[in-house]
Amino acid sequence: MADTDKALEELEDLFAAARSARPGMPAHLNTAILADAARAQAGFSAARPARAVRQPKWRQLVEAIGGWPAMGGLAAASAAGLWIGMAPPSFVPDPVVLAGYEESGSVFADDSYDMALMLSEDLR
Repeated sequence: MADTDKALEELEDLFAAARSARPGMPAHLNTAILADAARAQAGFSAARPARAVRQPKWRQLVEAIGGWPAMGGLAAASAAGLWIGMAPPSFVPDPVVLAGYEESGSVFADDSYDMALMLSEDLR
């Protein structure tokens, strides 16, 4: 049993020595890595950002809104709003009545519109 303890102690000493000794990088590998890094960095310094092309104001507005899909949605919503505003459905109140405008007078007392009557009065 003493032989196995001595073998284990020797093995433990070898492991401790391996842990304490850091392996160094070979010089040719270090040189190859630094040369590759220098080539890569040289490519980055050569590429400069291109100067931004100035766009017209209308194109800047379209991009600010969200592009052509957003402009299509805006046009569709505007057309629907105009349509509903000009010919509101029956369940939507008339905006003229909401504004308080009422027609107070009429041409004829009986609220009729007879073209023949109007022409006969003009001929006299």
